[in-house]
Amino acid sequence: MSDFEAAEKHWFREIYQGDRMPQLTLRAVLMGSLLGGVMSLSNLYVGLKTGWGLGVAITACVLSFSINRALTSLLPRLFRSQMSLLENNCMQSTATCAGVSTGGTMISAIAAHLLITGRHIDYWSLTLWTIFLASLGVFIAIPMKRQMINREQLPFPSGIATAETLRSLHSDDPASAGKARALAWSGVVGAMIAWLRDAGRPFAIPGMLEFPGLLKGLPLARFTISWEMSAIMLAGGALMGWKVAWSMLLGATINYAVLAPLCLMRGILSSPQLGYRSIVSLSTWFGSSIMVASALCSLALQGRVLLASAQRGIRGIFGPTDGAIEPHLAIEVPTSWFVWGTGLSGLGCILLLHFRFQTSWWMGLLAVALSFVLSVVACRATGETDTTPIGPMGKITQLTFGAIAPTNMVTNLMTASVTAGAAGASADLLSDLKCGYLLGANPRRQFIAQLLGIVAGVIVVVPAFYLLVPDARSLGTAQWPAPAAQVWAAVARLMANGFAALPPVARLGLLLGLVVGLVLPLAEYLFPRAARFIPSATGLGLAMVIPFYNSLSMFVGALVALGLRKHSSSAAERWVIPVSSGIIAGESIVGVLVAVLKALHVMN
Repeated sequence: MSDFEAAEKHWFREIYQGDRMPQLTLRAVLMGSLLGGVMSLSNLYVGLKTGWGLGVAITACVLSFSINRALTSLLPRLFRSQMSLLENNCMQSTATCAGVSTGGTMISAIAAHLLITGRHIDYWSLTLWTIFLASLGVFIAIPMKRQMINREQLPFPSGIATAETLRSLHSDDPASAGKARALAWSGVVGAMIAWLRDAGRPFAIPGMLEFPGLLKGLPLARFTISWEMSAIMLAGGALMGWKVAWSMLLGATINYAVLAPLCLMRGILSSPQLGYRSIVSLSTWFGSSIMVASALCSLALQGRVLLASAQRGIRGIFGPTDGAIEPHLAIEVPTSWFVWGTGLSGLGCILLLHFRFQTSWWMGLLAVALSFVLSVVACRATGETDTTPIGPMGKITQLTFGAIAPTNMVTNLMTASVTAGAAGASADLLSDLKCGYLLGANPRRQFIAQLLGIVAGVIVVVPAFYLLVPDARSLGTAQWPAPAAQVWAAVARLMANGFAALPPVARLGLLLGLVVGLVLPLAEYLFPRAARFIPSATGLGLAMVIPFYNSLSMFVGALVALGLRKHSSSAAERWVIPVSSGIIAGESIVGVLVAVLKALHVMN
């Protein structure tokens, strides 16, 4: 028996409790659908404003627990008991899928399609498109779960934070009281930071602190070298791990303190427009190719494990299995679900691409195939850093189809929508499954809860998009800047002339990124004793597509956690996860609250 199989059996014996308490219940799904539907509105609002989304899982857990407690107190005849720990876990899976997985494509590719064509996609086409995309991502994640969560034990920091939040909410153990208090007080700190920064009441704190000094005669803040007034990235860094964190700071330093000034000196970047968007418009090609190449290289190095898993799944579909399935495997999502699910949802995407967006059959098939490859990249990035590089994944597809279909901007956008949408949904599911893994949940039931969330999200987010954005003139305004959509549309227009339209520095970045992305995982594989000194390819690549201040915050958070572990491993074991989880919970809940209040025009 391998160490991996022994570890899985130990988890099943000692941690798994999916058969000992309620999990996938009607009330859990209904509560998750309700909360996720509401939060999809706030994420649509924030996404159209900033291009970013807000976390849903922790917010949903706290709100669900509070609402259930109130209902059981006020209406004891109708609501006789609180949700169990695993019911709340299933609830948050439904809520996160409804609140995040269905709306990501609206603020990027769909809004960009409106900008380029000047007209909306019809209601039923957009509804089916959203359902097929989210479903494709959920099904694609199935074979990654055992590899990234069970075998590699990737942290998925948001999953850890959600699990710790649920444990604290449901725990009656006196030994957990200290952790619960730490989570609560750190949650208050995170909430205060978010409220003062976003609401500005009773007084405002700045969103960013600028460092003194100049670089090439310009303030450091123009190179995104500043300090963000957010504790979420600090907490995420503490949960992330030291190697990825220092790799991110290294990548950010190379990108923003070395390469960007060099491009400025040579006239590739201009000082009047210098900022995050102009820098990342070039560095994203370097960072994306690092992440793609390294993920594919890692996949190849682990090919035997994945091939064996696929063979077992195929035998299960087309023929009898050899003997009974072991109990710890029987609760996993079957590989047959992956085959049929990706087949049907992928076919749905291909049919819509062909009949609604006039894309060739073979191009649709290629887009679906690319979605699997790039979902592996996105899930690994999320597992290691808690940041899902959806934008860079979409740009890889835009680049590919810009080369093979250079004049068709709609094809460029909608094929990229397939890969980016699937990657986002896959990463979202794995974060949820990480939470369930830590709590001992049944992954198959949690997977079903995630699928049900797609329906709830689509019911709310599709009509909301039409209401908020009635026509193309609404985008690019002070009300709806839609930065993500602007970038997607700009890349589609750029690639209308093919691969040659890319600036020479972007083409050089692609080539160098592929080399770096292959060399780093190979070096770790060939020299395992030196692996801790070799930068993480995921961290290095991701730092090229996010602002410097995000990487800096994550590094500082990881450094603090490392220092605490060096000083007292027992104290770190006791406090790092609950304090980090509380900060993430408090700031995310208040961030959603302020976003909703602003969306309803209750707060300016």
